[in-house]
Amino acid sequence: MTTLTIDTPHGPARAELHCAPEGRAGLLLGHGAGGGVGAPDLVAATRAAATAGVHVALVEQPYRVAGRRAPAPATQLDAAWLAVAEELSAEWFRDAPLVFGGRSSGARVACRTAADGQAVAVLCLAFPVHPPGRPDKTRMPELDAVTVPTLVVQGESDPFGMPGPAHHREIVVLPGDHSLKKDVTGVFRAVEEWLDRILRPLD
Repeated sequence: MTTLTIDTPHGPARAELHCAPEGRAGLLLGHGAGGGVGAPDLVAATRAAATAGVHVALVEQPYRVAGRRAPAPATQLDAAWLAVAEELSAEWFRDAPLVFGGRSSGARVACRTAADGQAVAVLCLAFPVHPPGRPDKTRMPELDAVTVPTLVVQGESDPFGMPGPAHHREIVVLPGDHSLKKDVTGVFRAVEEWLDRILRPLD
């Protein structure tokens, strides 16, 4: 494991690199709004990617590196994420295909930046469809805007809602809530199988 500090337009971000021998692709994973990269579902996804032969960068946004819990505005999150992706692609992942992903807020960032970052796929862990109890404040347009293969792993009792499948979007529903920690084995299996399958045409 290697930890890097990467300059972004909104302060330094941190990337925890887990490199796979095969290096079929690079998976960037972002954390939730108030959480860190040690969340159980992110750990499971990292292990799954290694099994599938994919490098992983667990990306810590500048506001978290600076010690703040309240997230930065979306425009700042997106700009910092794209700066990290560009640096990792050039210096560490050797221009391998990039998969963007994350949990909750990090999944939203991955969706919003997928096109600009030329991601070949998007992995969403616990995508927050709407704030709890506020289905009128939907974030589905962010998910619907993604045009590359997408996997959403969602807890069956997630108070942030349940997205529906689409032409290029698969939904895996697991026992548990927004944390996805009730079935981390399920997270591992879903992510490993999906990564192996969607990357096979690119090998």
